[in-house]
Amino acid sequence: MRAEKLQFWYGILFTLFIAVISFGIAQLPGFTYIGPLATAIILAFIYRQIFGYPDRLRSGIQFSAKVLLRAAIILYGLKLNIDTVFTEGLPLLMKSAIVIALAILLSYALAKIFKADMTLSMLLGVGTGVCGAAAIAAVAPIIKAKDEDTAVSVGIIALLGTVFSIFYLIIRPYLPIGDVAYGVWSGLSLHELAHVALAAEPAGEEALAFALLAKLSRVFLLVPLCFIFIWYMRRKQSRTGEAKVAFPYFLIGFILMSLLNSYVLGNAVVLPEGTMDLISNLTTLLLTMAMIALGLNINMKDMAGRTLSPFAIIFFVSILISLMVYIIK
Repeated sequence: MRAEKLQFWYGILFTLFIAVISFGIAQLPGFTYIGPLATAIILAFIYRQIFGYPDRLRSGIQFSAKVLLRAAIILYGLKLNIDTVFTEGLPLLMKSAIVIALAILLSYALAKIFKADMTLSMLLGVGTGVCGAAAIAAVAPIIKAKDEDTAVSVGIIALLGTVFSIFYLIIRPYLPIGDVAYGVWSGLSLHELAHVALAAEPAGEEALAFALLAKLSRVFLLVPLCFIFIWYMRRKQSRTGEAKVAFPYFLIGFILMSLLNSYVLGNAVVLPEGTMDLISNLTTLLLTMAMIALGLNINMKDMAGRTLSPFAIIFFVSILISLMVYIIK
């Protein structure tokens, strides 16, 4: 038991150690543009290909990927004015529903046409449409996916999301759109919450807040989507098994922090000078640690063979969604 606890803390410290290195490298010429988040996932990806996944530290690394990521998203609520959310939230939710439906239906149709692995294609469609690994993990038991299919799907989504988010960073200065519109585009089209944060952070706090709001509107739709899959599987296979789907409670935390920022801080409560900057730096550190944990999931060896067709399909679907969202943003 003591050894397991030590390995848990070593796993967290492992992501923290690489995060600190990433912050240092991000100050070097050529890395200042992409920032510590992209630098972190690149380092994690290289580590995984050379040394493999550090299984003994898995519990701590997974804690960084899940708990610390959601803690960072909650803290980002302090940067959003909830009055704006009330006027923008419904259109974002409707657009999110369109993105999710398009990703899943296109993935299904193309997998049928090109005879690709249907389980992988559906997992990738869900991961692309909703919120990456979390959505894949929620839907996998419902559609009876194998553990290896789930792992490979998460790896592909991590890889694609990283490529797309870095591409967004590169082309952002040349796009004829404002920072908020860019944030909405990122939030509605990128794969993981961490990828959205990576792409939107350089555009400023307001852009990042809207990007996270747009992404969280997709996460919010994960629960009804899972029940749709349960209904579909019951109808197709005449089974009655239920699947437990966790509600994204960090969404509530994000909204509460937004309310706190909008109506309490600066009005009823005045924080000491520099406190918000400290919270902002802590949030970036937590996101960087989560990005490292995400990057460690990418294993190129697992993406060969039968994954080629699903990978090509979801790459095409991701491009199509990115273009469509850019038009309707």
